Amino acid sequence: MKITATIAIGTILAAASSFAQDTLVFKGSDTLGAKMVPQLTEAYTAAGNKVGFEIAAEGSSAAFSNLLAGTADIGMSSRDVKAEEKDAFTAKGEKLVEIVAASDMIAVIVNDKNGVRDLTVKQIEGIFTGDITDWSEVGGKAGAISVYTRNTTSGTYKSFQEMAMDKRDYGSSTQKMAGNEQIAAEVANNPNGIGYVGLAYAEKDGARAVKVAGVSAKPKNADSYALSRKLYYYVIGEPTGEAKKFLDWATTSDGAAKVIETVGFIPNAK
Repeated sequence: MKITATIAIGTILAAASSFAQDTLVFKGSDTLGAKMVPQLTEAYTAAGNKVGFEIAAEGSSAAFSNLLAGTADIGMSSRDVKAEEKDAFTAKGEKLVEIVAASDMIAVIVNDKNGVRDLTVKQIEGIFTGDITDWSEVGGKAGAISVYTRNTTSGTYKSFQEMAMDKRDYGSSTQKMAGNEQIAAEVANNPNGIGYVGLAYAEKDGARAVKVAGVSAKPKNADSYALSRKLYYYVIGEPTGEAKKFLDWATTSDGAAKVIETVGFIPNAK
């Protein structure tokens, strides 16, 4: 089932769109599109830039399908482009350009009532593949593990599979959620729940991130944390016009870096 979430930017952008010179359409990752990009566009517009924005957070795969179809100006992805996706652009004579938006750490979260504080990557692999099904197997109180994952269109779904599961298939009993917020909510409401979210979504009442191989999911640990990754913008050809202006600001300015840090991600190093 495909779930489309269109993000409302707020009254300031609604007002701006009435006199905007252009509208930039973003489609793709929920990890970027649910919080970070909306807040960046708000700050950008508040700074006096007269451009409108449309943001649809549908999963990273949507970044490439919409760019290919010409229905997005900027794709948002929490994974790098797949070879077959890149080939589709090449076949049309188009060049796909990748721009690093920020860095992220995939946090493994459990319910606050869960006594487990640290998991090895091998234990995480066992839980999400279905080899480990009870919390007592990883040092917790006995109870069947409820596993929440992103859906198959999500870049985080694929990234986690590659980074934490040795590219193995997810267990048949995992429950697929549309976005980070939904996973965090389910884990917060289920004492036996476990899931994964982008770093910006790890602070949720009722849930907390466990250490992975002894390392906390904190920005200062990005280089040593096993589940660190990059977040990306994609465009067709070198960006020009309003797209270039926004992307330059969003990836290099102090103002954008402050927004990215406030949201909970890690801005690009200067």
